[in-house]
Amino acid sequence: MRINTRFAVAVHLMALLALLEQQGKDAGSELLAASVGTNPVVIRQMMTCLKKAGLITTRSGLPGGRLAKVQEEISLLDIYKAVQKEEDASLFDFHPNPNPKCFVGANIQGALEAPMEEAQAALEKVLEAYSLKDITAYIIEKTYL
Repeated sequence: MRINTRFAVAVHLMALLALLEQQGKDAGSELLAASVGTNPVVIRQMMTCLKKAGLITTRSGLPGGRLAKVQEEISLLDIYKAVQKEEDASLFDFHPNPNPKCFVGANIQGALEAPMEEAQAALEKVLEAYSLKDITAYIIEKTYL
């Protein structure tokens, strides 16, 4: 099982927008889609999520978007929360029908609750510690070595 790719795609988009913005360039959904390797419709849907979260601004009739904040003020957690659907908000979920008559089935959710919550908190703490600037700095360093 894997966590969905929305987060990685969103970070990719945000990094590309940030780096193009530094060069004074705009990026339409076609360019963004070509970089990510997906359909422009997927990019527009992702941009809508990022806009609703206040991470980017878009202008009617103009391509792409711009960061709504400086890169240092956008954490990876901000991006993660912007694009995760409600049903995917947690890393883990319980299987829906454990047998309440089984001694394991009756207790498995309670036994897993604390470790799952701690893992989610750890993920969020790490994502909060990194900014979009950390990502773009890495890309710049690797690009211009």
